[in-house]
Amino acid sequence: MKRALMSLCAVVTVAAGTLTGCAGSAGGARGADGGGDGPGARVATGVRPAALTWQQELRVADALQRLTRQCMNRQGFTYWEDRRLTLRESRPVRYVQDDVSWARAHGYGSRIDAESARVRESNPNGTYRQSLSPTRRAAFDAALDGGDDARLLTASLPGRGQIRKRIGGCTQEAEQALYGDPATWFRASKTAMNLTSLYGEQLMTDHPFTTALKAWSRCMRQAGQPYRDPQAARDAVRVATSRLGAARADEAFAAERATAVADATCARRTGLRATATARETYHLDRLRDRYGKDIDTYRRLGQQAYSRAVRIVAERD
Repeated sequence: MKRALMSLCAVVTVAAGTLTGCAGSAGGARGADGGGDGPGARVATGVRPAALTWQQELRVADALQRLTRQCMNRQGFTYWEDRRLTLRESRPVRYVQDDVSWARAHGYGSRIDAESARVRESNPNGTYRQSLSPTRRAAFDAALDGGDDARLLTASLPGRGQIRKRIGGCTQEAEQALYGDPATWFRASKTAMNLTSLYGEQLMTDHPFTTALKAWSRCMRQAGQPYRDPQAARDAVRVATSRLGAARADEAFAAERATAVADATCARRTGLRATATARETYHLDRLRDRYGKDIDTYRRLGQQAYSRAVRIVAERD
């Protein structure tokens, strides 16, 4: 159950499930605007650039949409922005979720996700593109991302080979306006956001983390929710929802909210999020000798993009 927008918090996928800490996928503190000139540069104060918060990330994504729409309009095409979700609805649901009031209102976000899926299926940009003649459709594609003539960017995923992306047209223009060189951003972001593949299993078996997780599980049992970890709780909710079916959707959602509230309450009482954040930062810092430049470039360009985004779009309500 993830928001369409992925948070910068790291996602660790292992056999036990998915762990998302709160240090950002490149670890460390979150923060305000930062600067810097060259790749890997530190901010002027000498402090390492901070990872963006999810709210800042969302605003950057909205700015990318705004810039893309403006560019497509100049090319003679219609383009729709998607700002349907409120700021609070857009909150990413992490493995460690301790916002009790959000859980009380939205559970694990299943209804938000379902609505988002329906919107994606009827995406107005896709509908508009299909309404165009073949010639205009090809022109739309070229205007949006360069079409078949777009340049190919390549980035290495730590321990997992390479990933490629075609970029051109208005997509390139928007990224360049926010990040500077799209190729530098692509390489740095793909490296920093995939470092969890190098320490994920260690984190999941890390003693301080597993100790906090056991405390969370005890708390859940006392609340009548006997789950070993947050992922198990969410998997159980998903199975129960599918069994109840559409006719009992309200009952299923009430059960989802009850589990999510217990989950968040126990995470808050046991300090599970703080422990996960600290241990994720610890393991990430051990990779800084090799990947510190990529991490700092990723954060610096993210902060640069955010400082520009605030002049382009307002924060969502």
